[in-house]
Amino acid sequence: MKSYRYILEGLDCANCAKKIEDKIASTEGYKDVSVNFSTLKLSFKSDKENVKQEITTIVNSLEPEVKVLEKQNEDKENVQRNNLDILRIAIGMIVYLLGTYLNFGRNITIFLDVIALVILLSKTTKKAYTQVFKNKVLDENTLITISVIGACLVDKVAEGVMVITLYEIGKILEARAIGKTRKSISDLMNIKPEYANLKNGEEIQKVNPEEVKIGDIILIKTGEKIPLDGIIIKGNAEIDNSCLTGESALIKVKENQEVLSGGINVEGLIEVEVQKTYENSTVNQILNLVENATDKKAKTETFVARAAKIYTPIVLGLAVIVAIFMPIFFKDVTYSQSIYKALIFLVISCPCSIAISVPLSYFSGIGKASKRGILIKGSDYLDGIKDIGQIIFDKTGTITTGQFKVSRINVLDSNYNEEQILNYFAMGEKFSNHPIAKSILKEVRGEVDTSKVVDFTEISGKGLEYKYDDKNIKIGNASLVKYEEELKEEYGTKLYLKINENVVGSLLITDEIKLDAKETIDKLKQLGIKTKMFTGDKNKVANIIASEVGIDEVKSEMLPQNKYEQLEEVLNSNNTGKKVAYVGDGINDSPVLARADIGISMGGIGSSSAIEASDIVIMTDELEKIVESIKISKKTNKVIKENLTFSILVKILILLLSLFGIADMWEAVFADVGTTLITIFNTIRILK
Repeated sequence: MKSYRYILEGLDCANCAKKIEDKIASTEGYKDVSVNFSTLKLSFKSDKENVKQEITTIVNSLEPEVKVLEKQNEDKENVQRNNLDILRIAIGMIVYLLGTYLNFGRNITIFLDVIALVILLSKTTKKAYTQVFKNKVLDENTLITISVIGACLVDKVAEGVMVITLYEIGKILEARAIGKTRKSISDLMNIKPEYANLKNGEEIQKVNPEEVKIGDIILIKTGEKIPLDGIIIKGNAEIDNSCLTGESALIKVKENQEVLSGGINVEGLIEVEVQKTYENSTVNQILNLVENATDKKAKTETFVARAAKIYTPIVLGLAVIVAIFMPIFFKDVTYSQSIYKALIFLVISCPCSIAISVPLSYFSGIGKASKRGILIKGSDYLDGIKDIGQIIFDKTGTITTGQFKVSRINVLDSNYNEEQILNYFAMGEKFSNHPIAKSILKEVRGEVDTSKVVDFTEISGKGLEYKYDDKNIKIGNASLVKYEEELKEEYGTKLYLKINENVVGSLLITDEIKLDAKETIDKLKQLGIKTKMFTGDKNKVANIIASEVGIDEVKSEMLPQNKYEQLEEVLNSNNTGKKVAYVGDGINDSPVLARADIGISMGGIGSSSAIEASDIVIMTDELEKIVESIKISKKTNKVIKENLTFSILVKILILLLSLFGIADMWEAVFADVGTTLITIFNTIRILK
């Protein structure tokens, strides 16, 4: 099946988004349907022909004013639409005021009132008619239409006009507030390159990044975004990757180094050989991940969307009960008064603030995280981070850097010095591709002369040997050189140098612990999170590292399948109601990352394996980002609870006041439109 993605321009209702999603999902031939109200994106899979035509028909059957577009239109169209709505409202109010304040006589006044109501109600009533008679659905448009017409019938024309006027103005303000939130989020992720300077001989051509092929040469000038991933073949520069990683420090790059799309060339002129097409580039991976993130909805979001489907019919039913039975139980209440109270109830009960604020909050949280170099694949994962009770860490590349270095040179024979010992090690390791060999060669000043090295042999699991100036050289572990190793608790790999029959020196090779590892573990403990480490390393090494960073429990000498089995045991024995997260490098930990409640990759930017393997990707490889993601999750959850609590309490309060005759339509409108605007503005706090 082919994947499709469209923009639903003019979609201004979260409930409508859910209705469109359900309608398309129930249509034969469509799978994985998702409508994202926060981004206005419709995505699905289908093998049908003329998909757009059919989708447009389905969408317009529910929302006639919504346009199905291939890409986002300019904001001008939205502004024009808002201006037309403002003009319509203004005309309607002028007509009403003419009838109210100019003495035209009763018949003309009534006529002008009717004209004003027709103008003011036209948009809302049209939507209500479509939903009720074409789609058999009751929504907020129905509630407002009934309320306004009912108010006029019980001789509350002024309040009816006020309700629809304030409702329409509120919808305009609501659309602008939502638009502002969307823009704030899009500004956070404004990393898409607009063009690439393609070099063709001596000619430079400005082209769409999607047109550039692997192997092409592109020119990146000072101040320009890097459009595609590649290797520098000429020049040097300072790169700002803050929009990818959240880190403000500039990175100096030169020939033969990699640059990633989405970064900005702050200073310098470089020529880059393209290594990936735009489709597979870092920037496109990130954008796709963020755009699709809210397709995986959190339980709260899903519940609100489902509840909204049955909410309106229930509200309408309760309003009918209030209108009919209130005069029966309260003798001093007339039917005219009970109907009026029922109409107030309908206005109060509109679910806009709840339906809009929840998905918008999750989208804001994901946007904020992405700006900080944390890619979260769905609002369900964002919601779940706050509930983590245990985190299991891999060691190499997670707690440690995964990069070996020579920590110490030990001289065991006074006839030799450190430089000589290191040089003998380097001559042997020059012929090896092992990471440890590379770390030794890094320590040597200048070139390593191997011209006199002969009879080089690698000894599996032990080390290597060679001849130099008629000397027999052995490099390897204590077993190879037959050296009685000191029983000393220290972290790292020890290699010995044996010349002829004497062990003359040794090197201690360590995989460095990340600078923020201990601080991160301490912060996680403060949050009440238990920490564990699963590693294939030896027990002694694993315990030393765990002790240094403060990890609670260690499982060592594990094969990948052992990690999976142990994780299963942890999950099966977990009866706390809290989630279990696994943190790995995203390359060799794929099974456990997928099996954990939440898989977190320390894969770094540009690592497709990391993005595919996990639910969350820490693009900077900083453990501290785990704590930050938890904070973002908790803040998002706090804002959602605030919005829900505020909306519900205000609605209940004004409803009770209306039943006792204290509140009227003015307060009812605030309970609807006012709470919606307040919750939207409260949601924007997540982005700060």
